[in-house]
Amino acid sequence: MRDDKNTTPGGIHIDDGGKDGIPVLFVHSAGGSTEHWTEQLAHLRGRGRRAIAIDLRGHGRSRLPADGDFTIPGLASDILAVLDHLGLRRVVLVGHSMGGAVVTSFAGSHPDRVAGLLLLDPASDGREIPAEQAQGLMASMEGEGYREAIEPYWSSMLQPSSQEVRQRLFDGLWRTPRQTVVETLRGLLTFDPVAALSRYSGPRLSIITPFNRVPAAYHALVPDLPHRDVEGTGHWLHLDQPDRINREIDEFLNGVG
Repeated sequence: MRDDKNTTPGGIHIDDGGKDGIPVLFVHSAGGSTEHWTEQLAHLRGRGRRAIAIDLRGHGRSRLPADGDFTIPGLASDILAVLDHLGLRRVVLVGHSMGGAVVTSFAGSHPDRVAGLLLLDPASDGREIPAEQAQGLMASMEGEGYREAIEPYWSSMLQPSSQEVRQRLFDGLWRTPRQTVVETLRGLLTFDPVAALSRYSGPRLSIITPFNRVPAAYHALVPDLPHRDVEGTGHWLHLDQPDRINREIDEFLNGVG
């Protein structure tokens, strides 16, 4: 993989287009890629806005990390590498699921480089999962029955989704190295989103589905985090209802200075 404008020296793949306004940078879920943001990138770029999506380490067209670091702060360092590579001072961050944790981590560590933080059904606080349950989940994914363990877990979040969306997500999941998926999920078990959110005071919003109405959700743990509900969608709300989410993104951007 060559190092050029679309790839950082560390091997992080970048999909960059558009030119106007504060750039918007999208970060996908575990087992995802830039392809999850096709509709959002086209929508914003069609309006002239610069919109960027990245493949986190070990996902899509990005390299596996040489040091094996899949912690949430480690993944967040991919954002810093991209911003520095592209010469960007500040961006609006949009993160989905595990990507929501990643952009939250980055905003907490580099608040001066974040013009706005938009979370789409972010992963809940993994520290709230009982230790026995968390250990059982990880053990099932580390064993020989990886597919048998993860398929029902993913399917449970896709019940309202179309067959097309389901197929799209599972195709991407099976293309993602098992190490990447397992270790990113492990990283969520120790990440502290509450502390990170306390360090970022800029514009922020969490858009949630029924899957995020739990006590460990970010908006439940951080009462001053604004949130908005979306009905009739699976966890990948931007794939299920792209037009609705595009409108939400537009509205959020209108409030970002």
